[in-house]
Amino acid sequence: QVQLVESGGGLVQAGGSLRLSCAASGRTFSSYAMGWFRQAPGKEREFVAGVRWRGGSTYYADSVKGRFTISRDNAKNTVYLQMNSLKPEDTAVYYCAAALGPSVVATTPRYWGQGTQVTVSS
Repeated sequence: QVQLVESGGGLVQAGGSLRLSCAASGRTFSSYAMGWFRQAPGKEREFVAGVRWRGGSTYYADSVKGRFTISRDNAKNTVYLQMNSLKPEDTAVYYCAAALGPSVVATTPRYWGQGTQVTVSS
């Protein structure tokens, strides 16, 4: 069992930055692929960024490439999402996810956090 708790969301102006954190419980954190998804009002949940369980290679949705950076600290059981150059269209609830497999795209995440709201004003 893995529990995920996100933090770091908030209100920011367009062009600003936020850093989301996701703290995971459990002793097998490094065995999970981790990722971030988001869901805007009236839209389906979509993939944002992921980091693999081995090697730590990262991958991103086209809409955030060059602006967002995902990283993980296995010693702290934490995954981060640094979001720069934020746009109003980035407004959504952001969810942390863990998948027991190589990536959160290749393997449906088994665990989800409760979500944290990010609002970008124009």
